[in-house]
Amino acid sequence: MRILDALARFCAILAGVLLTGITLMTCGSLIGRNTVGVSIVGAFELTAVAAGAAIALFMPLCQLRRGNIIVDFFTAGLRPSVNDKLDRFGCLLLAAIFALLAWRTTLGGLNSYSSNSETQIMGFPEWVVYATMVPPFILAGVISLYQAVFGFGGAEEPEAAI
Repeated sequence: MRILDALARFCAILAGVLLTGITLMTCGSLIGRNTVGVSIVGAFELTAVAAGAAIALFMPLCQLRRGNIIVDFFTAGLRPSVNDKLDRFGCLLLAAIFALLAWRTTLGGLNSYSSNSETQIMGFPEWVVYATMVPPFILAGVISLYQAVFGFGGAEEPEAAI
């Protein structure tokens, strides 16, 4: 689990760096447009590309920390052992969903690469975005599968429902 934790944290750091860079670029573009009338061409394209990649990069840490929404209205009164089994089953379902996302994102990236698909203004190759999303989806799936098999020992507990 230490390796999965380190990889999840690394992905989250990459996402944070990516979003920080995009934020600085957007601020620079806005300041330039409002002061000297020059903005960064295609800044909104880069923002969209980076946001998609960042969301995927945050997924492994979210799953590791059990940060997904848990609706326990119907299960709040059940025994902890039953809730644990339900949580593990949910993790198994999430592992399957992340595997499906990784598979379909891989196919989308290969299709984008073979058709030389690019963004409209900058001509940024779209397959790069797909390529950055596949490894975090795989990692999130592995973390989910680990949690389904071995439980949640050592992982931070989810926040209490409000």
